[in-house]
Amino acid sequence: MDTKGRVSIPASFRRVIEASDPNWKSGENPELVIVYGDQRRNFLECYTMEAIEEVDDKIDALPRGSMQRKMLQKMFHGQSFPTTVDETGRLVLPAKLRNKIGLEKEAFFIAAGDTFQLWKPETYKEEDQALTEQYMDELPEGFDPMEFLDGAGGA
Repeated sequence: MDTKGRVSIPASFRRVIEASDPNWKSGENPELVIVYGDQRRNFLECYTMEAIEEVDDKIDALPRGSMQRKMLQKMFHGQSFPTTVDETGRLVLPAKLRNKIGLEKEAFFIAAGDTFQLWKPETYKEEDQALTEQYMDELPEGFDPMEFLDGAGGA
């Protein structure tokens, strides 16, 4: 990340962002939405336009006035930042978002289909290790996570 808060998005991520922006045309800057959430969230989650539309549709399907709908509206509408990828494939992160997760010089990317997360590398390492230990504590000794794939695709 440079001093202006610009971080280069890996090319493979940029192709997904472009393909998932229904308004994008070659030579233009694709749009995405960065969801930063509340103080418990230690990362930024970037949604393609199709992904955020899917989330919005699910929120809209919840009963009007329900706690679930209000919470999700707050997170996805009130704690998010719509933006574009610049012409050089970079994302400009406002100081508010960089400061929220303590991002200084490097950003760690985690892809998840039509979303990706941005982490401060040290925070990701700590949280990933703790989560992995928690998962492993809940599984039988010697369990191979590849076994999860046996039930993939419906069960």
